[in-house]
Amino acid sequence: MSYSLRALKTGTTYVLLVLASILLLFPFFFALSVALQGETVTPHFLPDLGNLDWSVFAKVLEQQPDLVRWTINSFVVSLVVTLGVIITSALAAYAFATLEFWGKSFFFLLALGTLMIPFEATIIPNFLFISHMGWIDSYQGLIAPFLASGFGIFLLRQYFLTIPHELYEAARIDGCGRTRYLWSILLPISKPALATLGLYTFLSTWNQFYWPLLVTDSSPWRTTQVGITIFHSNEVQILNTQMAATLIIILPTLIPLIFGQRQLVRGLTAGIFK
Repeated sequence: MSYSLRALKTGTTYVLLVLASILLLFPFFFALSVALQGETVTPHFLPDLGNLDWSVFAKVLEQQPDLVRWTINSFVVSLVVTLGVIITSALAAYAFATLEFWGKSFFFLLALGTLMIPFEATIIPNFLFISHMGWIDSYQGLIAPFLASGFGIFLLRQYFLTIPHELYEAARIDGCGRTRYLWSILLPISKPALATLGLYTFLSTWNQFYWPLLVTDSSPWRTTQVGITIFHSNEVQILNTQMAATLIIILPTLIPLIFGQRQLVRGLTAGIFK
């Protein structure tokens, strides 16, 4: 009886997971279905499998040649911002978690306080600074305001605090300094937290719209979110090209998700088991 009950629970769990997966993947499959149906005003739920229009992706690149440049811009900006946030957050979190210095609590609360300030409140000072530096239409203007993150500092500090201090004491006995301990011991065993922070930062930066819209005037410097919005406004009735362009800019975001999935799951579940 217990075996049957356990099998029923397992089967129910898998059914619910399959239904949740279908629900989450439905927008992606529907966009692909619409993209392959050709130029139609009223697309169907499923395309005609014998008449799939795969050339729509080439048509999108012909109609909007800057789409590749927009994707490269978003990838470069997201990657650099992610690396910057991981570096600055790791260094600050290491200091707050392991070092003792004057004003430690104050500076940590100051870092946490940045989480309470909405981006809209700082966008004008940031824009004036970027404009004064002459960084309009540049990677510097897109990247500089986001190289540090209060959330990243908090996340890594909390993870570093879960690592026993005795590990550092043992490393110091073997002649390991603070820098080598951070680089050779602390960061390698913190891969789940680093992967979680990196993926969150990458996707957040990739999906930015308002800031790239402010600091980019020319088309070659736009990012995907700004460029695809303008492309959609120019192609109001051509649904297949809209969906094809959307799929093109979605695909690069799957790369970090696929390769970092294991570390992401470990980071999200860290600390829930005793």
